[in-house]
Amino acid sequence: MKPTKQTLEQKARFLMLLIVSLMMSFSLVANDAIKKKKLVLQEGTYKEIKGKVVDANNGDDLVFANVTVEGTNIATVTNSEGSFILKVPNEMLGNSLTISYIGYDQKTIAINDLKANNNKIKLNVLTVSLDAITVFPKDPNLLIEAVLNHRKENYSQDENLMTAFYRETIRKRRAYASLSEAVVEIYKQGYNNSKVDAVKLLKGRKSADYGKLDTLLFKLQGGPYSTLMLDIMKSPYMILRYDLLEDYDFEIGNITRQDDRILYILNFKQKEYVPEPLFYGSLYIDSETMAIVSATYNINTEDEKAVGEMFIKRKPAGADVYPTKASYMVTYREKDGKWIYGYSRGELTFKVNWKKKLFNTVYHTGIEMAITDWEKTESKNFRGAEKMKSNVVMSDTEMGFADADFWGAYNVIEPEKSIESAIKKIQKNIEKLNN
Repeated sequence: MKPTKQTLEQKARFLMLLIVSLMMSFSLVANDAIKKKKLVLQEGTYKEIKGKVVDANNGDDLVFANVTVEGTNIATVTNSEGSFILKVPNEMLGNSLTISYIGYDQKTIAINDLKANNNKIKLNVLTVSLDAITVFPKDPNLLIEAVLNHRKENYSQDENLMTAFYRETIRKRRAYASLSEAVVEIYKQGYNNSKVDAVKLLKGRKSADYGKLDTLLFKLQGGPYSTLMLDIMKSPYMILRYDLLEDYDFEIGNITRQDDRILYILNFKQKEYVPEPLFYGSLYIDSETMAIVSATYNINTEDEKAVGEMFIKRKPAGADVYPTKASYMVTYREKDGKWIYGYSRGELTFKVNWKKKLFNTVYHTGIEMAITDWEKTESKNFRGAEKMKSNVVMSDTEMGFADADFWGAYNVIEPEKSIESAIKKIQKNIEKLNN
């Protein structure tokens, strides 16, 4: 069965291909949860650790590496510069920190041996030979079928209550036009449950400089729900749906390792005769359990008009808008033999060509979310007003940017230097307004 235009649009939305609405005026939906939720956080009950994870041989940054407090579900990831920040409760300071990255040897370090700042953690590259594998798959199509057939036994079927940090950005060239951050709770359904995951906002902040948007407003609809939709094992209709497999060519590219697991790298791309824009990328598959532990994938943007129709909900007259890049990734964490969503990221670059202007404008949008803690739950799903809407647009407020300790004991993704600079500019603007 070939995908229809409607099917493709649904995949784009659920995949959160960062649906962008461009309009001549703007109006943002406020979320009252920020005002209603009163958080009481204990100061002095945790130790904050900052560090950087790099390749031991060449010093290259290892981006989106997993950083976990051993024996717990407390975790974060390194940012696009290899840096991380993690707040460890005092009662867990006797534990160790585990750092892992695909293709590298895992490292475990006692937390008491780490400084508060400037920890440089070096990981060694792993080499894997075919001799380490007793059976090497020859048919990539049978491999992907095995992944789907083992989905129920490999991924958590429990309901879990998760704490997560979410960030979304909009940049015009290099300048930030919008920055939103939030700590949320996620009611994560079991992987064999067709019900949609739910999100509750705990704390958040946003600043937007509409002067940088050329009178255009970009609405990134979905917020944290969008990053959850990148969980391809919970939402297989995006790529891993049985009736869509025939539209892809699969190829076993190589093998690598993560921790003590040998991983197959399964590459995929749409068949040449398939006209609709589909995906291409790589799946990292545990050779023993057939579980996907990580995936990186992109939208085929060769057909500018077709891809533009998938992404752009509305645009002003006199402008041609089309994506030039749409890339995504998702990683999973294992606990007690079951895998669960850990981190996802989406990035979209697109051009706006104005018919009466000589030069085009390039915009970059991005979303990411990391699970910082979770536990099994038997409580009921979020109800009523406490549940964020699936088409939410993050609230338009600068609340919190003036407070250096805004996040308290919550774990966050360490901001890149460019985001740190943007936050400092926001703080200076707030100071000017208050003086």
